[in-house]
Amino acid sequence: MPPTDSSAPPAPIGRRERKKAATRRSISDAAMRLFLERGYDDVGIREIADAADVSTTTLFKHFPVKEALVFDEDADQEALLLAAVRERPPGRSIPAALRDHALRHRMAAVDGDAGFTAFFELVHTTPALRDYVQAMWLRHTGALARVIAEESGLPADDPACTALAHFALEAPRTARGHEDPRQAVVRAFDLLESGWGTLVPSR
Repeated sequence: MPPTDSSAPPAPIGRRERKKAATRRSISDAAMRLFLERGYDDVGIREIADAADVSTTTLFKHFPVKEALVFDEDADQEALLLAAVRERPPGRSIPAALRDHALRHRMAAVDGDAGFTAFFELVHTTPALRDYVQAMWLRHTGALARVIAEESGLPADDPACTALAHFALEAPRTARGHEDPRQAVVRAFDLLESGWGTLVPSR
């Protein structure tokens, strides 16, 4: 969530918080290096802890489940998702803003981004990670539905807002296996745009 006063300086980060963040990053980096070298299923928690020079107890304090080692920015992703709706340009519909977010943040590997290609290959060839990442995105359904309702002037419990949030978060998965995944995502959002326009034509 962005701060209400953008001019206020960020709160200073204490030494303890910096140390915790550095430990977390060290564990995450060690895990990803091992996963990419050998595959997710062939790497154990103790090996990751040893590579990061921490105990398994410390590792689990930062990452309660093994899958979380691969997805280390869940809160940041939710903030970006909600901002895509709240900060969309004037005249941009909510489905269009969510489509742009999906193409930018969830389809990077399709564009040949070298930093993402190996990561997405790891995720999409590992069933446990595929299931976890989809569940991770769907955890944001409630928060996204509330923002959609706020921005649309609809009741907070309007089922249309929940439906749009759910299907917008599901849409990138529909692209899996398509010859042109980006176009598949666009097509899915075209359907959402059409349906949403009948409910909220002026927004």
